[in-house]
Amino acid sequence: MITRRHFAALAGAAFITGMSASAQAQNVTLRSTDIHPTDYPTVEAVRHMGKLLDERTKGRIKINVFHSAQLGQEKDTIDQTRFGVIDMNRINMAPFNNLIPATNIPSLPFIFRSVDHMRKVMDGAVGDNLLKDFEKHDLIGLAFYDSGSRSFYNSKKAINTPADMKGMKIRVQQSDMFVALVSALGANATPMPFGEVYSALQTGVIDGAENNWPSYESTRHFEVSKFYSMTEHSLSPEVLVMSKKSFDKFNAADQALIKAAAKESVAKMRELWDAREKASEAKVKAGGAQVNSIEKQPFIDAMKPVYDKFVTDPKLKEMVAAIQAVK
Repeated sequence: MITRRHFAALAGAAFITGMSASAQAQNVTLRSTDIHPTDYPTVEAVRHMGKLLDERTKGRIKINVFHSAQLGQEKDTIDQTRFGVIDMNRINMAPFNNLIPATNIPSLPFIFRSVDHMRKVMDGAVGDNLLKDFEKHDLIGLAFYDSGSRSFYNSKKAINTPADMKGMKIRVQQSDMFVALVSALGANATPMPFGEVYSALQTGVIDGAENNWPSYESTRHFEVSKFYSMTEHSLSPEVLVMSKKSFDKFNAADQALIKAAAKESVAKMRELWDAREKASEAKVKAGGAQVNSIEKQPFIDAMKPVYDKFVTDPKLKEMVAAIQAVK
């Protein structure tokens, strides 16, 4: 016999179940953040991912990309993503270096022989294993995007040898790895948020910085720092992560859709990136940037202290060997 109390309990359970099913069926718009401008390849790649999800879920899952650091600079948005305030984050590897030691390895100077080598590594077992490391820190690693080849630029002179950098004040990302890299070349590393670099170059607070062609061009750093020297010291990829709190709200089928769409967005990003690099290089040269090639070996030789400092754990040494073994 069903008592009035039992009936109330069953009704309540049915109501809760109905609410859960309704929540699962509701449209969800994920908030994704990026410091780059609206037309930047990484921004467009996440929008492409959103388009795929929109189509495959018939509008249930969408992505809204907040570009141009609308939600904060990279380092500031990491904790917001871990806590679920931000759902997704396209971020450079460097700000994760202190949190996730394995991210130091793809960030090592001259670890990759070429862009093709980097892509093969990050698309393979090394990359898959690294993505798994983010979960320990309340993040889901979704995919790796290109960050291009980073080179030094400054307002003083062309850099041809490490000796040319002695005493220069060079902006670096807020990462011990990049501080060590610049210090090994005899320059004074100055950690600084990306958004502050233009004014710091313009006012002489720093002499130079380092970045890829699209960033050098899109920020218009070439206007106040015209000497671009092709050290190509870093091919460190960037990573697209999702808050584990946000990810866990989806069922297994939707989680699989999210991961698949993220992986598929990589090809779109690379297509846009390759075209953007060429266009940015042409634009800064037309704008008066003085570009020079260098002999890389002296710079590579200077990196031994960096490797000695950051590759001490046996697992990290294995990771370096695994990267070097990829042909």
